[in-house]
Amino acid sequence: MRRSRPVGSVGDRHWRGSARLAVSCALVFCAMSLLVDWDAGSLTPLRALLWSTLSAAVCAVLLPQRVSAGPGWLAVRTLLRRRIIHTDELTTVWQYDGVSSHLVLRDVHGHRLEFDPRVLAANPLIWHELDTGMRRSAERGTVRHGADVLERLGHRIDDETAQAVLRISGLS
Repeated sequence: MRRSRPVGSVGDRHWRGSARLAVSCALVFCAMSLLVDWDAGSLTPLRALLWSTLSAAVCAVLLPQRVSAGPGWLAVRTLLRRRIIHTDELTTVWQYDGVSSHLVLRDVHGHRLEFDPRVLAANPLIWHELDTGMRRSAERGTVRHGADVLERLGHRIDDETAQAVLRISGLS
């Protein structure tokens, strides 16, 4: 039986494919390492356990965060925990660029959330929930730092979406 999300919530529509890829890579790594070890004639139960444990670690490293949102909240679930913030009570927003770009959000309750901003570009409904919550935070006056960060991110997402539409329609 599938577990249902709260009413009105949206999730990352690409997460399942990314999770499937992570599990597939870990299984291929396990199979290849067991096969090479078996072919070398050095495979023992202890070494098989070692390769299986390393494959589980590979899966844990490659497994992406699962981002979901609803009216007034945003959640990120990792392998071990789930973090939730109130988007309509945000205080600070930071974006770190570079090789591993990530967005950091903090609310008035002290909750902190960190995730890849590409999730927002790939999931317009999650972006809409975050943007709506940020606007409510600005109206309430709780935002102390970073209102411009989400505005720039919104412009970038809009530009990417417009370019994709033009490319698909053959106009660019």
